[in-house]
Amino acid sequence: MARTAKQALEELSRPGPHEVLHGDLGLVGLPGLVLTPRSGLGLPAVAFGHGWMQPAQRYRELMRHLASWGIVVAAPATQRGPLASHRLFAADLSTALDVCAGVRLGEGAISVDPERLGLAGHSFGGGCAVLAAAEDERVRAVVTLAPSESLPSAADAARRCRMPALHLAAGRDRLAPPVAHAEPIARAWAGPVSLRTVDKATHLGFTEGRHVSDLLLDGAPERGSRRLARALMTAFFLRTLADRRGYDALLTENVRGCSIDLSRGALTGAFAR
Repeated sequence: MARTAKQALEELSRPGPHEVLHGDLGLVGLPGLVLTPRSGLGLPAVAFGHGWMQPAQRYRELMRHLASWGIVVAAPATQRGPLASHRLFAADLSTALDVCAGVRLGEGAISVDPERLGLAGHSFGGGCAVLAAAEDERVRAVVTLAPSESLPSAADAARRCRMPALHLAAGRDRLAPPVAHAEPIARAWAGPVSLRTVDKATHLGFTEGRHVSDLLLDGAPERGSRRLARALMTAFFLRTLADRRGYDALLTENVRGCSIDLSRGALTGAFAR
């Protein structure tokens, strides 16, 4: 059943129907977290990249939410120092997808369809997700949250990305202002793309909890920003990776506090594999 944008936002901002399991990527050789539905075969999977100096635990709420809607989420906990490598972290995101697609999870009750893989990331991790997507032909969809430019350039890499993408900029971001970071990435994107601004979000608005890096970076965790982000991400990945069409209105219409700044390509048509 098709929902209005308001109905979709309300529904997808709440947990989904699946019970969630928490796991440790370190058991297969890559430090980090993995959250999955309790069971399911041929599920979609997303590798999520943390922000600069951020622990993966600051995104547990978002990961748990996606898992409750039937999406496996893996978050590498590597490259967390002040001199972190974008290139190496992009490789770790691809490795996390290898783990999801190649290892039976949840005591064998969970499997991932290798044709339903996506990438996402916040800040530093957003730029790295773009780098990884440009090199990994398996990736079917990308979401970034307050993405920051990278070395090598995420904007340059975006020119090689033909999968659909949703970029969520933070309207009050003073660390990675949208005009210098999210917007160039979105404008360079080769495939269908949507750039939206969460009006009241700061750079750290998409995180949760407290961390020592809060003293160095701009902003603070914000419940409203996280609510919008998790609903939009869920709608986007359900459409691109699971071909669920009931929430399309949320992806194509403005909602309060989150306007569409750029939309190129027939997104709802392009999502079908």
